[in-house]
Parts: sequence; C-alpha cells; structure tokens
Amino acid sequence: MPITFFENIDDNTSIAMWKIEESPEVLEAQLQLKEHELKLLRSLSKEKRNLHWLATRVLLRKMLNTQEYIDCQANENGKPILMNHPHHISLSHSYDYAAVMVSKTKKVGIDIEIIKSKIERVQNKFMNSEELSFIGDEDRIEKLYVCWCAKEALYKLNGEKEISFKDHIHLKSFNYEENGSLIAKIEKQNLKEAYTVNYKKFDNYMLGYVSE
Repeated sequence: MPITFFENIDDNTSIAMWKIEESPEVLEAQLQLKEHELKLLRSLSKEKRNLHWLATRVLLRKMLNTQEYIDCQANENGKPILMNHPHHISLSHSYDYAAVMVSKTKKVGIDIEIIKSKIERVQNKFMNSEELSFIGDEDRIEKLYVCWCAKEALYKLNGEKEISFKDHIHLKSFNYEENGSLIAKIEKQNLKEAYTVNYKKFDNYMLGYVSE
C-alpha cells in the first residue's frame, strides 16, 4: 500500500493518497481496533467497503505518525472527528484509492472519485443551471468531476447534513486543467463563506480538497 501522492498544503495541513493493494487482514493488523470498531467493520457487507474503511485509517495513522491508538469517531452529522488528537481530518475513498486530509488548525474536506461518464446522468442533481452553462462540451466529464469533488469536499468541511450541493454550494466558472483550483461559496441562511478549492487529476481519478 504505497503512498502515491503526498503534499504539505501549509505548515499545519497535508493531504495524501494511498493505492490499496493489501487484503483486509493485512490492513487490520496495522491498526489497534476496539470492540465497537471491530463490530462496525464486521457489519460492512462488501469486502471493498472493509478495505476502504481500513485503508483510510491506516493512512491516517501514517499521516499522524503515531503508534498510539487513534480514537476516530463520527459526530451527530456523520463527520469523522478525532477524540484523542487535536487535528481536523477528512477521509475519502474510491475503488483502489484512499485519501486523507489532516490539519492541526483548520477544518478540511477532501474527496476522491473514479472518473466515469455516468456522472452526466446525475448532473442536474448537484449542478445548478448557471454552473451547467459554463461547463461546456470540452473536457465535460472531467469538469463535472471537478465540480462534484469540490462540492463534496466543501460539504465535508462544513459538516452539516442540511447543506444541498445544488442549492447551497455555488461554483464560479473555471478553466479546466489537470491540476487547478476554483472559487466556491457556501450560501445558506446566515452562512456565506467563500473558499478556494484545489483539484488534481490522477490517472482516471479526480481529487478535490479544501481548507478554511
């Protein structure tokens, strides 16, 4: 399970991707799991879900560089939080990759997705009409994945279930490159915040990430 990508965003924030090549047993042996975590792990119906759950936590352990038990739980909105470390975290996975973002000082969000043409079938569920108008035809599938990953990363950073991708997260027009950024806003009731979301294309995957 080699780290295929690592980057320090600043002195306190970093991201990493890991290609999953091990069995669940090999990954589990690298963790210190409590009974409630083992119960959750056994409840995951598919081996791929087991691999994803385990891989994100093994990668998290490596990024925190600790041999101690990492108490990673979900809050009331399902956002992963660390109970015994001060860091903010965000976890993601897709097919053969796990991705983790860690920061000592800022809320963060990360998302990785394998690129498939079927995203066009659901584009109207997460994109508003203005966003669809600037996507155009050139590199359309890649641009749609940039938009999805950006919105998912912002959703994870915000950490509230009542955020709509289509109605509350708005993206500015951007020029697509395989390594780029775009401006996005979360606008909901009394909340109005602007962010710069970064994205990178790796092989047939899109990675999006953002910090406060």
